[in-house]
Amino acid sequence: MNYITVPLESSHKRESFHCGKPMLDNYLQKANQDMKRRLAVCFVLPDGHEIKAYYTLSTASVERRLLPQSIVKKLPPSYSDLPATLLGRLAVSKNYQGQGVGEMILVDALKRAYFASMLIGSMTIIVDPLDEAAVKFYARYDFILLPGSGKMFLPMATVAQLFPV
Repeated sequence: MNYITVPLESSHKRESFHCGKPMLDNYLQKANQDMKRRLAVCFVLPDGHEIKAYYTLSTASVERRLLPQSIVKKLPPSYSDLPATLLGRLAVSKNYQGQGVGEMILVDALKRAYFASMLIGSMTIIVDPLDEAAVKFYARYDFILLPGSGKMFLPMATVAQLFPV
């Protein structure tokens, strides 16, 4: 499987990454610890040792009641929490913003999540947008708001259409 990102390594220059959102900039300083604890995996788009962009993936669940009836009516009622993949963070360095890098790494994240879902069940991808700009970004790619949670989701069945097997 070909991806444009690689897992974060100690040789990547995390301290020089700046996207304009302190919370996302600061996360890179502790991402290795999250990876060691198996809380999330951080994938970076490298330019040598510089980081152009990054995202994180981890497992999650979503409450059945939050999803649209059109989706849950097809699922067995015994599942109150449904398996999901959390795209926890996605950030592009200021030097690369406005060049389509965000879309490139989003597609990379969707691809990883989709193929992982073939090994470990996951029926949707969840994001928790940091601000209104992030909501607009994800909405452009058909992510749907989860009422009352501030989160958004994209069904894995939708993602599957991007990567026919």
